[in-house]
Amino acid sequence: MKKVVILENIRSLHNVGSILRTADGAGWNKIYLCGYTGCPPDRRIEKVSLGAEEFLDWEKQASVLEVLQDLQKKKFEIIALEQTSQSKNLFEAEFLKKNIALIVGNEVEGVTPEVLSMCDRHLEIPMNGKKNSLNVSIAAGVAMYEIGRKTK
Repeated sequence: MKKVVILENIRSLHNVGSILRTADGAGWNKIYLCGYTGCPPDRRIEKVSLGAEEFLDWEKQASVLEVLQDLQKKKFEIIALEQTSQSKNLFEAEFLKKNIALIVGNEVEGVTPEVLSMCDRHLEIPMNGKKNSLNVSIAAGVAMYEIGRKTK
């Protein structure tokens, strides 16, 4: 089973580094850095990733839509981590034993509507406090470990 993460227009290089490091630690196979998401080599990414980009497969792609089309052809389940009217609770979700692509979006705008429309499903992390969101790197980490736990 393959698990990949797609970063859509992540503006903070520290978030990119954190997600690289977490994906490596959680045992994910690859990260697609799409749109204006920064990529290594960059000391601001490497300061946080601590070299994870050397062990984890990653690829820079201008078009997230082309990445999604390619993954759909390869029969990946495409999952957006986003709060939408269609979102289901991440912790209640079941996962088939198939390849998974997890998409996280921009820190302010989230996953774009065009990308959301290409996803098989939307999942969200339930919020209990006054703020209704987490930092993208934290949310991605929670999702990577939860999906990983359920797909062993």
